[in-house]
Amino acid sequence: VPPAMLSRHAFAFANSRASLALALAEHGEFVEALARCTEAIHIAEAVSHPYSVAVMYRGMGLLHLRRGDLCQATLALDHALEVCQGVDSIFYGVRSTLGYAYACSGRSAEGIPLLEEGVERSVMIGIAEGKSLRTIWLSEAYLLAGREADARTAAQRALGLAGQHKERGHEAYTLRLLGEIAARGEPLDIGSAEDHYRQAFALAEELGMRPLIAHCHVGLGKLYRRIGSRQQAEEYLTTATVMMRHMEMGLWLEQAKAELKALVSN
Repeated sequence: VPPAMLSRHAFAFANSRASLALALAEHGEFVEALARCTEAIHIAEAVSHPYSVAVMYRGMGLLHLRRGDLCQATLALDHALEVCQGVDSIFYGVRSTLGYAYACSGRSAEGIPLLEEGVERSVMIGIAEGKSLRTIWLSEAYLLAGREADARTAAQRALGLAGQHKERGHEAYTLRLLGEIAARGEPLDIGSAEDHYRQAFALAEELGMRPLIAHCHVGLGKLYRRIGSRQQAEEYLTTATVMMRHMEMGLWLEQAKAELKALVSN
């Protein structure tokens, strides 16, 4: 078999493993997802194809982000970026994912420029794939940096893109994000926050996206804590911690536990 054909076959098989891994992660099957993604990386490295290796390490980085292991996510994405230098077709996608990891790690000043670059690059060269997800990440980075107005604008754009491309999973993520934005508003719009969280929750349940369901529980718990509905807040946060502990969701579990501890200690 010619080397080029072997590389194509290897990439196709590795890509199927990586796609399966990300699908498993969205359902909260992180242990199995890690195994499948590791398998994909080994296949890509075996044929020494930089594009394939970068794609697989980017997938591993995203998987760790979903799980809440930001250190491992950053390591995987740093390696992906090192491998794909000069490969424009994947370079900006990796930088966007790394930017999101930075933002989640409290490094918004480093992450936001990478995310803005990724969104702008998508528009410039007309790439539809991944545009809504990159815009979701940018919106979340703005929110983490305290830029609520920018976050809302980006989230509305992401919602439109997800609907346009029939990306229901991304739509669910965006609805949850709009709930987060509304829940931080001054003055607080309880109705809008609740409505967006519940829409995200319903869609995530329909799609079997257990980690996102757990994040919606956290969001609703924090919202009810803010408005003084202690019993409802405790119910949602308790459910979230149980779900996240079962899925071993790292930092996201620690944040949910901290919210619950702060609630019950007051």
